Amino acid sequence: MSDVLAIDNFQGKFASLKKEISKSIVGQHDVVHQTLVSLFCGGHCLLIGVPGLAKTKLVSTISQVLDLSFKRIQFTPDLMPTDIVGTEILDKDKNFVFSPGPMFANMILADEINRTPPKTQSALLEAMQEKMITVAGQTYTLPKPFFVMATQNPIEQEGTYPLPEAQLDRFMFSIMLDYPSFEEELSIVKNTTVATEESLSKIMSQEEIIEIQNLVRRIPVADNVYEYAVKLASKTRPTNAYAPEIIQKYISWGAGPRASQNLILGAKCIAICKGKYTPDIEDVQEIAIPVLAHRIFKNYQAEADRVSIDFIIKSIL
Repeated sequence: MSDVLAIDNFQGKFASLKKEISKSIVGQHDVVHQTLVSLFCGGHCLLIGVPGLAKTKLVSTISQVLDLSFKRIQFTPDLMPTDIVGTEILDKDKNFVFSPGPMFANMILADEINRTPPKTQSALLEAMQEKMITVAGQTYTLPKPFFVMATQNPIEQEGTYPLPEAQLDRFMFSIMLDYPSFEEELSIVKNTTVATEESLSKIMSQEEIIEIQNLVRRIPVADNVYEYAVKLASKTRPTNAYAPEIIQKYISWGAGPRASQNLILGAKCIAICKGKYTPDIEDVQEIAIPVLAHRIFKNYQAEADRVSIDFIIKSIL
């Protein structure tokens, strides 16, 4: 199949995916859209929201409609790296055999990742980056596709280990979950307090997902779109010549080159979701906030003036 036909076919599949997911997930359209874009780019997501906003249900639903295996890991202060990646155990013949941990699935929900110590966080983030793990000198490849959605509770900070900047950078998108509207919450309550449960159809296979991830990499990009993405990331750095006044005033640390890469990858996927054969500047702007929000850090002046990261990003678009 040619790339043009693949893009035309994918546009219909993407619409079907969102329609099927909406049977189980009420509202949260932007969250669903951005999560799917991240998955088809081969990236990972960081979800930031209070408990009870259907984060687990979202990942479980996506894994069902995409025919992927799913594991949920509840991160706690006593969780060890071997608890998630696996360990070697003695079998009945007194030989060491590898017992895989919950990491060996296509979709992982790392619930409240900031509640576990840095050592365990690092084990997860290494797997995210390398798509493989090493135990007792032996390397094991994780299943493909491999997608991690980690969650953070933005309210409780006691007993948490905030993700360092270098580890935050491993996530393609950070997505803020908001409370549902009154009508959406009414629909959620009606649908979840009865005996019937919606059955979901499988829309895409693992092989099709991997094909789309490869297709995204092959999409051509015009030079002006590359330049716009790189300049946008550069503008977030206070010491850069492109940096506007609001960045110099409120930002202490800007986004690195991985932000530019993800702006282009995300724009490519956004474009083919719309049936376009190449992304434009508007596609870069559409995913600027989820790509940049966790990669730029406010200073004390921004906190004092109550200026949000979203406002700062919108002001430089």
